Amino acid sequence: MSRSETPTVVLVHGAFADASSYSSVIPALLNRGLKVVAPAVPNRSLIGDSAYVASVVRQIDGPVVLVGHSYGGAVITVAGVEENVKALVYLSGYALEEGESLGELQGRFPDSDLAAALVYTPFPIEGSDTPGTDVSVDVEKFPAIFAADVDPEVAAVLAVSQRPLAAQAFADAAPAAAWKTKPSFGLVSSSDHTINPDVERFGYQRAGMTTIEVDSSHLVMLAHPKKVVAFIEEAVKSTVK
Repeated sequence: MSRSETPTVVLVHGAFADASSYSSVIPALLNRGLKVVAPAVPNRSLIGDSAYVASVVRQIDGPVVLVGHSYGGAVITVAGVEENVKALVYLSGYALEEGESLGELQGRFPDSDLAAALVYTPFPIEGSDTPGTDVSVDVEKFPAIFAADVDPEVAAVLAVSQRPLAAQAFADAAPAAAWKTKPSFGLVSSSDHTINPDVERFGYQRAGMTTIEVDSSHLVMLAHPKKVVAFIEEAVKSTVK
């Protein structure tokens, strides 16, 4: 495929993380001649985060393959309606239905180990006397829940450098579901202790996605980068005629 028709791969990170969660995937994608953008998601609200990612996508010249990990799956579900998005890739992610929130989708299934490890912290909201609530993961429990098969030294760094998710993000209902009109690919992390794998399976099956399963912790991009890169490449190839 020529460089001009090659999609840009936009990598959307999840909650409690930042774009460095793709650090083992980005070099391989670049070495394959793909253009890559890995924005910092605000992690403040599903509506606001989706609008931000959509604004990034709109400024890219040419087609886009939108990849979302975990909460990032919910974000691409909404942002993916942008006209130049040609495919969606979900990694251990939430595939919401239009009008559905994260809380509603998760509530259909038994809790994962994450639920008992969450920490709630107030944060100031500019112009408001009422603080918001940041949600993060107990630092001591983070490695086992998120990254059981990731290098322990890397997992320890991730645990103390979390990007919290505002509680509002769990309540926002998705105003759109891009998988209804875009080819979609879903990877289930079958040893996930952060999201119940059945939540991933349900969302992907409901959307009729091309789906694979990897015996992995939640951070599949760091634990099994080669498999993730190959899966993203499959989505990229699907967009090139």
